Amino acid sequence: MTVRVRIAPSPTGTLHIGTARTAIFNWLFANRHKGKFILRIEDTDEQRSKPEFVEDIKSGLTWLGLNWDEGPFFQTQRLNYYHKTIQKLLDQGLAYRCYCTLEELENMKELQKSNNQAPRYDNRHRYLTKTQQESFKAEGRKSVIRLIIDDEQEIRWNDLIRGHMTWKGSDLGGDMVIARARENSEVPFGQPLYNLAVVIDDVDMNISHVIRGEDHIANTAKQILLYEALDETIPYFAHTPLILNQEGRKLSKRDGVTSINDFREMGFLPEALVNYMSLLGWTLSDSTQEIFTLHEITENFDLERVNKAGAKFDWSKLDWINSQYLHKISAQELVDLLIPYWEKNNYLIDIDFDRQWLERIAILIQPSLVRLNDVIKESSFFFGENINYDDEAMLHMKQESVKDILELALTKIEENSILNEDDIKKIIKEIVKTFKVKKGLVMRSLRAGFSGKLHGPDLIESWRILNTKGWDKSRLKDLLNIL
Repeated sequence: MTVRVRIAPSPTGTLHIGTARTAIFNWLFANRHKGKFILRIEDTDEQRSKPEFVEDIKSGLTWLGLNWDEGPFFQTQRLNYYHKTIQKLLDQGLAYRCYCTLEELENMKELQKSNNQAPRYDNRHRYLTKTQQESFKAEGRKSVIRLIIDDEQEIRWNDLIRGHMTWKGSDLGGDMVIARARENSEVPFGQPLYNLAVVIDDVDMNISHVIRGEDHIANTAKQILLYEALDETIPYFAHTPLILNQEGRKLSKRDGVTSINDFREMGFLPEALVNYMSLLGWTLSDSTQEIFTLHEITENFDLERVNKAGAKFDWSKLDWINSQYLHKISAQELVDLLIPYWEKNNYLIDIDFDRQWLERIAILIQPSLVRLNDVIKESSFFFGENINYDDEAMLHMKQESVKDILELALTKIEENSILNEDDIKKIIKEIVKTFKVKKGLVMRSLRAGFSGKLHGPDLIESWRILNTKGWDKSRLKDLLNIL
Protein backbone atom coordinates (compact mmCIF):
# COMPACT_ATOMS: atom_id res chain seq x y z
CA MET A 1 0.00 0.00 0.00
CA THR A 2 1.26 3.46 -0.90
CA VAL A 3 1.04 5.81 2.08
CA ARG A 4 -0.78 9.02 1.21
CA VAL A 5 -1.50 11.57 3.93
CA ARG A 6 -2.70 15.15 3.89
CA ILE A 7 -2.80 18.34 5.87
CA ALA A 8 -6.00 20.26 5.25
CA PRO A 9 -6.02 23.66 6.99
CA SER A 10 -8.81 26.19 6.66
CA PRO A 11 -7.62 29.63 5.43
CA THR A 12 -9.73 31.47 7.98
CA GLY A 13 -6.66 32.39 10.01
CA THR A 14 -2.89 32.09 10.12
CA LEU A 15 -1.07 28.76 10.44
CA HIS A 16 -1.37 27.90 14.15
CA ILE A 17 1.07 25.74 16.07
CA GLY A 18 -1.56 23.00 16.54
CA THR A 19 -2.09 22.69 12.79
CA ALA A 20 1.65 22.85 12.22
CA ARG A 21 2.28 20.00 14.68
CA THR A 22 -0.34 17.91 12.83
CA ALA A 23 1.42 18.74 9.57
CA ILE A 24 4.75 17.63 11.05
CA PHE A 25 3.35 14.25 12.13
CA ASN A 26 1.80 13.72 8.68
CA TRP A 27 5.01 14.75 6.89
CA LEU A 28 7.14 12.50 9.09
CA PHE A 29 4.82 9.54 8.57
CA ALA A 30 4.76 10.02 4.80
CA ASN A 31 8.53 10.33 4.52
CA ARG A 32 9.16 7.45 6.91
CA HIS A 33 7.12 5.19 4.60
CA LYS A 34 8.28 6.72 1.28
CA GLY A 35 4.75 8.03 0.75
CA LYS A 36 3.15 11.30 -0.33
CA PHE A 37 2.31 14.40 1.71
CA ILE A 38 -0.58 16.39 0.22
CA LEU A 39 -1.68 19.96 0.92
CA ARG A 40 -5.40 20.68 0.66
CA ILE A 41 -6.98 24.03 1.46
CA GLU A 42 -10.46 23.68 2.95
CA ASP A 43 -11.85 27.02 1.86
CA THR A 44 -15.59 26.35 1.62
CA ASP A 45 -16.19 28.99 4.33
CA GLU A 46 -16.11 31.72 1.71
CA GLN A 47 -16.91 34.59 4.08
CA ARG A 48 -13.97 33.92 6.40
CA SER A 49 -11.44 32.44 3.95
CA LYS A 50 -8.84 34.93 2.72
CA PRO A 51 -6.02 34.67 0.14
CA GLU A 52 -3.51 36.12 2.62
CA PHE A 53 -4.20 33.22 4.99
CA VAL A 54 -3.55 30.76 2.16
CA GLU A 55 -0.16 32.41 1.59
CA ASP A 56 0.56 32.36 5.33
CA ILE A 57 -0.16 28.61 5.46
CA LYS A 58 2.04 27.88 2.44
CA SER A 59 4.93 30.08 3.60
CA GLY A 60 4.73 28.67 7.14
CA LEU A 61 4.91 25.06 5.96
CA THR A 62 7.76 25.93 3.59
CA TRP A 63 9.69 27.72 6.33
CA LEU A 64 9.35 24.66 8.57
CA GLY A 65 10.75 22.49 5.78
CA LEU A 66 7.47 20.63 5.24
CA ASN A 67 7.37 20.64 1.45
CA TRP A 68 4.29 18.96 0.01
CA ASP A 69 4.32 16.45 -2.83
CA GLU A 70 0.91 17.33 -4.31
CA GLY A 71 -1.33 20.38 -4.16
CA PRO A 72 -2.38 22.75 -2.93
CA PHE A 73 -5.90 21.66 -3.81
CA PHE A 74 -8.83 23.98 -3.07
CA GLN A 75 -12.28 22.76 -2.07
CA THR A 76 -13.98 25.70 -3.77
CA GLN A 77 -12.67 24.34 -7.06
CA ARG A 78 -14.27 20.94 -6.40
CA LEU A 79 -17.93 21.86 -5.83
CA ASN A 80 -19.12 19.75 -8.75
CA TYR A 81 -17.73 16.64 -7.07
CA TYR A 82 -19.65 17.42 -3.89
CA HIS A 83 -22.90 18.18 -5.71
CA LYS A 84 -22.74 14.89 -7.66
CA THR A 85 -22.21 12.96 -4.43
CA ILE A 86 -25.11 14.71 -2.69
CA GLN A 87 -27.40 13.83 -5.58
CA LYS A 88 -26.20 10.22 -5.47
CA LEU A 89 -27.01 9.96 -1.75
CA LEU A 90 -30.48 11.49 -2.36
CA ASP A 91 -31.19 9.12 -5.24
CA GLN A 92 -30.24 6.12 -3.11
CA GLY A 93 -32.48 7.24 -0.24
CA LEU A 94 -29.48 7.64 2.07
CA ALA A 95 -29.99 11.40 2.45
CA TYR A 96 -32.96 13.75 2.33
CA ARG A 97 -34.03 17.38 2.29
CA CYS A 98 -34.85 18.92 5.65
CA TYR A 99 -36.97 22.11 5.67
CA CYS A 100 -36.88 22.87 9.41
CA THR A 101 -36.60 26.56 10.24
CA LEU A 102 -34.09 27.93 12.73
CA GLU A 103 -36.99 28.72 15.07
CA GLU A 104 -38.21 25.11 14.94
CA LEU A 105 -34.73 23.80 15.65
CA GLU A 106 -34.32 26.21 18.56
CA ASN A 107 -37.67 25.20 20.04
CA MET A 108 -36.66 21.56 19.68
CA LYS A 109 -33.44 22.23 21.57
CA GLU A 110 -35.23 24.15 24.36
CA LEU A 111 -37.77 21.35 24.85
CA GLN A 112 -34.98 18.77 25.09
CA LYS A 113 -33.12 20.95 27.53
CA SER A 114 -36.21 21.29 29.76
CA ASN A 115 -36.49 17.48 29.78
CA ASN A 116 -32.80 17.09 30.68
CA GLN A 117 -32.09 15.53 27.29
CA ALA A 118 -29.00 16.05 25.16
CA PRO A 119 -29.74 18.35 22.19
CA ARG A 120 -30.27 16.45 18.94
CA TYR A 121 -32.28 16.66 15.74
CA ASP A 122 -35.35 14.44 16.04
CA ASN A 123 -35.30 13.40 12.36
CA ARG A 124 -38.81 14.81 11.83
CA HIS A 125 -38.32 15.46 8.10
CA ARG A 126 -36.70 12.11 7.31
CA TYR A 127 -39.77 10.72 5.56
CA LEU A 128 -41.52 13.75 4.06
CA THR A 129 -43.91 13.04 1.21
CA LYS A 130 -43.61 14.90 -2.06
CA THR A 131 -46.74 16.84 -1.15
CA GLN A 132 -45.19 17.95 2.17
CA GLN A 133 -41.98 18.98 0.43
CA GLU A 134 -43.88 21.04 -2.13
CA SER A 135 -45.87 22.66 0.66
CA PHE A 136 -42.69 23.72 2.49
CA LYS A 137 -41.19 25.06 -0.72
CA ALA A 138 -44.36 27.05 -1.37
CA GLU A 139 -43.88 28.68 2.06
CA GLY A 140 -40.46 29.85 0.86
CA ARG A 141 -38.53 27.45 3.06
CA LYS A 142 -35.04 26.38 2.02
CA SER A 143 -33.73 22.89 2.65
CA VAL A 144 -30.48 21.56 4.05
CA ILE A 145 -29.39 18.03 3.15
CA ARG A 146 -29.17 15.45 5.92
CA LEU A 147 -27.59 11.99 5.93
CA ILE A 148 -29.70 9.29 7.61
CA ILE A 149 -28.03 7.92 10.74
CA ASP A 150 -29.23 4.69 12.31
CA ASP A 151 -29.33 5.26 16.07
CA GLU A 152 -28.82 1.54 16.69
CA GLN A 153 -25.69 1.32 14.56
CA GLU A 154 -22.25 0.93 16.16
CA ILE A 155 -19.32 2.63 14.46
CA ARG A 156 -16.00 0.91 15.08
CA TRP A 157 -12.44 1.54 14.00
CA ASN A 158 -8.95 0.63 15.16
CA ASP A 159 -7.23 3.92 15.89
CA LEU A 160 -3.48 3.70 15.24
CA ILE A 161 -2.81 5.76 18.37
CA ARG A 162 -5.78 5.06 20.67
CA GLY A 163 -6.62 1.47 19.77
CA HIS A 164 -10.16 0.13 19.43
CA MET A 165 -12.79 2.88 19.26
CA THR A 166 -16.58 2.49 19.36
CA TRP A 167 -19.34 5.06 18.88
CA LYS A 168 -23.09 4.61 18.82
CA GLY A 169 -25.21 6.19 16.14
CA SER A 170 -27.45 7.58 18.87
CA ASP A 171 -24.49 9.65 20.17
CA LEU A 172 -24.15 11.65 16.95
CA GLY A 173 -27.05 14.07 17.42
CA GLY A 174 -29.54 12.75 14.91
CA ASP A 175 -29.42 12.80 11.12
CA MET A 176 -26.36 14.78 10.04
CA VAL A 177 -26.45 17.93 7.91
CA ILE A 178 -24.06 17.42 5.00
CA ALA A 179 -24.94 20.52 2.91
CA ARG A 180 -26.27 23.96 3.77
CA ALA A 181 -29.40 25.49 2.30
CA ARG A 182 -28.94 26.78 -1.23
CA GLU A 183 -28.40 30.54 -1.54
CA ASN A 184 -27.73 30.62 -5.27
CA SER A 185 -30.40 29.32 -7.64
CA GLU A 186 -27.74 28.53 -10.25
CA VAL A 187 -26.35 25.62 -8.21
CA PRO A 188 -28.29 22.49 -7.19
CA PHE A 189 -27.21 22.52 -3.53
CA GLY A 190 -25.76 24.81 -0.89
CA GLN A 191 -22.20 24.62 0.40
CA PRO A 192 -21.19 21.11 1.46
CA LEU A 193 -20.29 20.86 5.13
CA TYR A 194 -16.94 19.73 6.49
CA ASN A 195 -17.64 16.04 7.01
CA LEU A 196 -18.96 15.44 3.51
CA ALA A 197 -16.29 17.47 1.70
CA VAL A 198 -13.48 15.82 3.66
CA VAL A 199 -14.65 12.31 2.85
CA ILE A 200 -15.09 13.03 -0.88
CA ASP A 201 -11.67 14.69 -1.04
CA ASP A 202 -9.95 11.87 0.84
CA VAL A 203 -11.57 9.30 -1.45
CA ASP A 204 -10.62 11.16 -4.64
CA MET A 205 -7.07 11.76 -3.42
CA ASN A 206 -6.59 8.14 -2.30
CA ILE A 207 -5.72 9.14 1.25
CA SER A 208 -4.55 6.03 3.08
CA HIS A 209 -4.09 7.46 6.59
CA VAL A 210 -5.91 10.35 8.27
CA ILE A 211 -3.68 11.74 11.03
CA ARG A 212 -5.28 14.61 12.96
CA GLY A 213 -6.08 15.93 16.42
CA GLU A 214 -8.25 14.11 18.94
CA ASP A 215 -10.86 16.88 18.71
CA HIS A 216 -11.88 15.22 15.41
CA ILE A 217 -12.82 11.86 16.95
CA ALA A 218 -16.57 12.55 16.79
CA ASN A 219 -16.13 13.66 13.18
CA THR A 220 -14.40 10.37 12.42
CA ALA A 221 -17.48 8.43 13.53
CA LYS A 222 -19.66 10.54 11.22
CA GLN A 223 -17.22 10.27 8.34
CA ILE A 224 -17.07 6.48 8.59
CA LEU A 225 -20.83 6.48 8.07
CA LEU A 226 -20.31 8.53 4.91
CA TYR A 227 -17.60 6.16 3.63
CA GLU A 228 -20.03 3.29 4.16
CA ALA A 229 -22.90 5.15 2.47
CA LEU A 230 -20.67 5.81 -0.54
CA ASP A 231 -19.37 2.23 -0.51
CA GLU A 232 -15.77 3.47 -0.35
CA THR A 233 -12.68 2.08 1.39
CA ILE A 234 -12.24 3.56 4.86
CA PRO A 235 -8.72 4.88 5.54
CA TYR A 236 -6.73 4.27 8.71
CA PHE A 237 -7.31 6.88 11.40
CA ALA A 238 -4.88 8.19 14.01
CA HIS A 239 -5.88 10.87 16.50
CA THR A 240 -3.01 12.81 18.02
CA PRO A 241 -3.12 14.38 21.50
CA LEU A 242 -4.02 18.03 21.85
CA ILE A 243 -1.42 20.64 22.78
CA LEU A 244 -2.23 21.92 26.26
CA ASN A 245 -1.25 24.92 28.34
CA GLN A 246 0.39 24.56 31.74
CA GLU A 247 -3.05 24.31 33.42
CA GLY A 248 -3.94 21.34 31.22
CA ARG A 249 -6.44 23.19 29.01
CA LYS A 250 -6.37 23.29 25.23
CA LEU A 251 -3.79 25.79 24.07
CA SER A 252 -5.15 29.09 22.77
CA LYS A 253 -3.93 32.55 21.86
CA ARG A 254 -4.63 33.61 25.43
CA ASP A 255 -1.61 31.50 26.40
CA GLY A 256 0.65 33.63 24.24
CA VAL A 257 0.84 31.02 21.51
CA THR A 258 0.18 32.44 18.10
CA SER A 259 0.85 31.69 14.45
CA ILE A 260 3.93 30.02 13.07
CA ASN A 261 4.91 33.31 11.46
CA ASP A 262 4.88 34.94 14.90
CA PHE A 263 7.21 32.22 16.22
CA ARG A 264 9.47 33.08 13.32
CA GLU A 265 9.43 36.77 14.24
CA MET A 266 10.12 35.88 17.87
CA GLY A 267 13.46 34.54 16.74
CA PHE A 268 12.95 30.78 16.68
CA LEU A 269 14.74 28.68 14.07
CA PRO A 270 12.54 26.40 11.95
CA GLU A 271 14.72 23.38 12.74
CA ALA A 272 14.36 24.02 16.47
CA LEU A 273 10.61 24.56 16.26
CA VAL A 274 10.10 21.34 14.27
CA ASN A 275 12.34 19.50 16.74
CA TYR A 276 10.30 20.77 19.68
CA MET A 277 6.89 20.21 18.09
CA SER A 278 7.80 16.64 17.15
CA LEU A 279 8.30 15.99 20.88
CA LEU A 280 4.84 17.35 21.72
CA GLY A 281 3.15 13.99 22.00
CA TRP A 282 5.86 11.72 20.56
CA THR A 283 8.98 10.19 22.09
CA LEU A 284 11.91 8.31 20.63
CA SER A 285 12.71 4.87 22.06
CA ASP A 286 15.75 6.58 23.62
CA SER A 287 13.80 9.20 25.51
CA THR A 288 16.98 10.91 26.72
CA GLN A 289 17.70 12.34 23.27
CA GLU A 290 16.04 15.69 22.69
CA ILE A 291 17.92 17.28 19.78
CA PHE A 292 17.16 15.79 16.36
CA THR A 293 17.59 16.73 12.76
CA LEU A 294 14.49 16.34 10.59
CA HIS A 295 16.18 13.35 8.96
CA GLU A 296 16.79 11.69 12.35
CA ILE A 297 13.18 12.23 13.41
CA THR A 298 11.95 10.80 10.11
CA GLU A 299 14.07 7.66 10.46
CA ASN A 300 12.64 6.99 13.93
CA PHE A 301 9.05 8.24 13.66
CA ASP A 302 6.14 5.87 14.15
CA LEU A 303 2.60 6.34 15.38
CA GLU A 304 2.96 3.68 18.07
CA ARG A 305 5.10 6.05 20.11
CA VAL A 306 2.60 8.93 19.91
CA ASN A 307 1.01 9.46 23.30
CA LYS A 308 -2.70 9.43 24.03
CA ALA A 309 -2.45 12.08 26.75
CA GLY A 310 -2.30 15.78 25.92
CA ALA A 311 1.12 17.40 25.51
CA LYS A 312 1.86 20.51 27.59
CA PHE A 313 3.49 23.39 25.77
CA ASP A 314 6.65 24.50 27.57
CA TRP A 315 8.23 27.80 26.52
CA SER A 316 11.38 27.08 28.55
CA LYS A 317 11.94 23.79 26.75
CA LEU A 318 11.43 25.45 23.36
CA ASP A 319 13.88 28.21 24.30
CA TRP A 320 16.47 25.63 25.39
CA ILE A 321 16.16 23.64 22.16
CA ASN A 322 16.38 26.82 20.11
CA SER A 323 19.52 27.90 21.96
CA GLN A 324 21.16 24.55 21.21
CA TYR A 325 20.67 25.11 17.51
CA LEU A 326 21.80 28.72 17.66
CA HIS A 327 25.00 27.82 19.51
CA LYS A 328 26.04 25.29 16.84
CA ILE A 329 25.49 27.09 13.54
CA SER A 330 28.37 28.76 11.69
CA ALA A 331 29.17 32.44 12.00
CA GLN A 332 28.25 32.94 8.35
CA GLU A 333 24.80 31.39 8.85
CA LEU A 334 24.25 33.29 12.07
CA VAL A 335 25.08 36.65 10.49
CA ASP A 336 22.58 35.98 7.70
CA LEU A 337 19.91 35.33 10.33
CA LEU A 338 20.83 38.36 12.45
CA ILE A 339 21.08 40.98 9.70
CA PRO A 340 17.27 41.43 9.39
CA TYR A 341 17.08 42.24 13.13
CA TRP A 342 19.91 44.77 12.90
CA GLU A 343 18.31 46.35 9.84
CA LYS A 344 14.88 46.44 11.50
CA ASN A 345 16.44 48.46 14.33
CA ASN A 346 17.96 50.89 11.80
CA TYR A 347 21.58 50.06 12.58
CA LEU A 348 23.66 51.67 9.85
CA ILE A 349 25.80 48.91 8.42
CA ASP A 350 27.29 48.18 5.04
CA ILE A 351 26.58 44.47 4.90
CA ASP A 352 29.25 43.71 2.29
CA PHE A 353 31.94 45.98 3.72
CA ASP A 354 31.21 45.09 7.35
CA ARG A 355 30.66 41.36 6.82
CA GLN A 356 33.78 40.20 8.67
CA TRP A 357 33.14 42.70 11.45
CA LEU A 358 29.57 41.43 11.83
CA GLU A 359 30.79 37.84 11.98
CA ARG A 360 33.09 38.76 14.86
CA ILE A 361 30.11 40.21 16.73
CA ALA A 362 28.03 37.11 15.96
CA ILE A 363 30.71 34.75 17.28
CA LEU A 364 31.06 36.84 20.43
CA ILE A 365 27.39 36.96 21.37
CA GLN A 366 26.46 33.50 20.04
CA PRO A 367 26.77 31.71 23.44
CA SER A 368 24.30 34.21 24.95
CA LEU A 369 21.59 33.89 22.32
CA VAL A 370 18.41 32.00 23.16
CA ARG A 371 16.28 33.50 20.38
CA LEU A 372 17.46 35.46 17.37
CA ASN A 373 15.77 38.61 18.61
CA ASP A 374 18.09 38.56 21.65
CA VAL A 375 20.67 40.02 19.28
CA ILE A 376 19.50 43.58 19.94
CA LYS A 377 19.92 43.28 23.69
CA GLU A 378 23.29 41.56 23.32
CA SER A 379 24.86 43.64 20.53
CA SER A 380 23.27 47.10 20.40
CA PHE A 381 26.33 48.79 21.94
CA PHE A 382 28.48 47.79 18.95
CA PHE A 383 26.60 50.09 16.58
CA GLY A 384 27.33 53.82 16.44
CA GLU A 385 29.79 56.11 18.13
CA ASN A 386 27.34 57.26 20.79
CA ILE A 387 25.64 55.06 23.36
CA ASN A 388 23.37 55.45 26.35
CA TYR A 389 24.59 54.60 29.84
CA ASP A 390 22.19 52.83 32.17
CA ASP A 391 21.75 53.85 35.82
CA GLU A 392 23.94 51.04 37.13
CA ALA A 393 26.81 52.10 34.85
CA MET A 394 26.51 55.78 35.77
CA LEU A 395 26.50 54.94 39.48
CA HIS A 396 29.68 52.94 38.94
CA MET A 397 31.33 55.95 37.23
CA LYS A 398 31.07 57.93 40.48
CA GLN A 399 33.44 55.58 42.28
CA GLU A 400 36.93 56.76 43.18
CA SER A 401 39.63 55.99 40.59
CA VAL A 402 37.15 55.22 37.76
CA LYS A 403 37.81 58.49 35.93
CA ASP A 404 41.57 57.96 36.27
CA ILE A 405 41.21 54.43 34.91
CA LEU A 406 39.32 55.64 31.84
CA GLU A 407 41.73 58.54 31.20
CA LEU A 408 44.75 56.23 31.20
CA ALA A 409 42.92 53.76 28.96
CA LEU A 410 42.17 56.59 26.51
CA THR A 411 45.84 57.66 26.51
CA LYS A 412 46.94 54.13 25.65
CA ILE A 413 44.35 53.88 22.86
CA GLU A 414 45.63 57.13 21.36
CA GLU A 415 49.20 55.80 21.49
CA ASN A 416 48.22 52.60 19.66
CA SER A 417 45.23 53.18 17.39
CA ILE A 418 45.00 49.49 16.40
CA LEU A 419 44.96 47.09 19.34
CA ASN A 420 45.35 43.33 19.40
CA GLU A 421 44.51 41.01 22.29
CA ASP A 422 47.98 41.27 23.85
CA ASP A 423 47.92 45.08 23.63
CA ILE A 424 44.62 45.20 25.54
CA LYS A 425 45.84 42.80 28.22
CA LYS A 426 48.95 44.95 28.71
CA ILE A 427 46.85 48.10 29.05
CA ILE A 428 44.63 46.49 31.69
CA LYS A 429 47.67 45.19 33.57
CA GLU A 430 49.34 48.62 33.50
CA ILE A 431 46.17 50.34 34.80
CA VAL A 432 45.94 47.87 37.70
CA LYS A 433 49.62 48.44 38.56
CA THR A 434 49.52 52.23 38.17
CA PHE A 435 46.49 52.84 40.42
CA LYS A 436 46.94 49.80 42.67
CA VAL A 437 43.31 48.76 42.16
CA LYS A 438 41.70 45.38 41.64
CA LYS A 439 41.46 44.03 38.11
CA GLY A 440 37.69 43.63 38.52
CA LEU A 441 37.23 47.36 39.02
CA VAL A 442 39.24 48.08 35.89
CA MET A 443 37.26 45.56 33.81
CA ARG A 444 33.89 46.87 35.01
CA SER A 445 34.91 50.46 34.38
CA LEU A 446 36.07 49.76 30.86
CA ARG A 447 33.00 47.68 30.08
CA ALA A 448 30.73 50.47 31.34
CA GLY A 449 32.71 53.00 29.32
CA PHE A 450 32.48 51.04 26.09
CA SER A 451 28.99 49.53 26.33
CA GLY A 452 27.03 51.64 28.84
CA LYS A 453 26.43 48.53 30.98
CA LEU A 454 28.29 46.58 33.66
CA HIS A 455 27.43 43.22 32.14
CA GLY A 456 27.91 41.82 28.67
CA PRO A 457 30.06 39.64 26.42
CA ASP A 458 33.82 39.17 26.76
CA LEU A 459 35.42 42.58 27.33
CA ILE A 460 38.66 42.06 25.42
CA GLU A 461 37.00 40.89 22.21
CA SER A 462 34.31 43.58 22.57
CA TRP A 463 37.05 46.20 22.88
CA ARG A 464 38.86 44.86 19.82
CA ILE A 465 35.67 44.94 17.74
CA LEU A 466 34.96 48.55 18.75
CA ASN A 467 38.61 49.45 18.17
CA THR A 468 38.40 48.51 14.48
CA LYS A 469 35.89 51.38 14.07
CA GLY A 470 37.67 53.77 16.42
CA TRP A 471 34.62 53.81 18.65
CA ASP A 472 36.52 52.80 21.78
CA LYS A 473 38.37 56.13 21.65
CA SER A 474 35.36 58.28 20.75
CA ARG A 475 33.21 56.78 23.49
CA LEU A 476 35.78 57.30 26.23
CA LYS A 477 36.31 60.88 25.09
CA ASP A 478 32.60 61.65 25.20
CA LEU A 479 32.19 59.96 28.58
CA LEU A 480 35.12 61.76 30.19
CA ASN A 481 33.67 65.10 29.04
CA ILE A 482 30.63 64.55 31.26
CA LEU A 483 32.34 62.96 34.29
